[in-house]
Amino acid sequence: MTVPLKRWLVVGFALAAAFVALGLGVARQPMTLDAQVANALHGVYTQPLGQVAEIGSDILGPVLPYVLGMALLALALRHRDRRGLCVRLAVVLVLCRLTSLLAKPVFLRERPRDYPDLSYPSGHVVSVASTGFVLLLLCAWLWPRLLRRVAAAVAVAVVLSAACRVVLGVHWVTDTIGAVLAVTGVGLLSACALRLLPPGDGRSLDG
Repeated sequence: MTVPLKRWLVVGFALAAAFVALGLGVARQPMTLDAQVANALHGVYTQPLGQVAEIGSDILGPVLPYVLGMALLALALRHRDRRGLCVRLAVVLVLCRLTSLLAKPVFLRERPRDYPDLSYPSGHVVSVASTGFVLLLLCAWLWPRLLRRVAAAVAVAVVLSAACRVVLGVHWVTDTIGAVLAVTGVGLLSACALRLLPPGDGRSLDG
């Protein structure tokens, strides 16, 4: 096992552990930050800002992994030599997305306001972060020159998705932080297991 791979595994385990620790810490009682933000935004979801957040939440949400999944399928069908890569990326996408579906029944955290389903971690932020993580892997292999731009776009999308969910009053701030921790941790671990982390010398998969 190479040193860079060991480092990514350590980081992945650390982030996954941080996700679990945070979930256990906030399951029964929100942090001070959570309470302060929720109180400051109380009722905002009924105002124009809340309507904007609702639109943003519809766009930056669970639909994105499906869109990326279809794009990976199209890429695999068009380029036979990339089918293996696309399949492995799809596996990472599914594993990352499952972090929300599997973790919510474990932590049983209530929402800031009456709303169906549990709270930790945010499924919307998990969806956006999962899509972004796999996009970064895809770019690292095929289009490394676009990596920085895509990384910036992914960061903005994740922050906007988190802000929308908090403004709508359906998630605590730590729900969104936990979502990023979970996706990044599971993403790194699964990417290491599937040998998806790029060589690190600037070469693409085609090179």
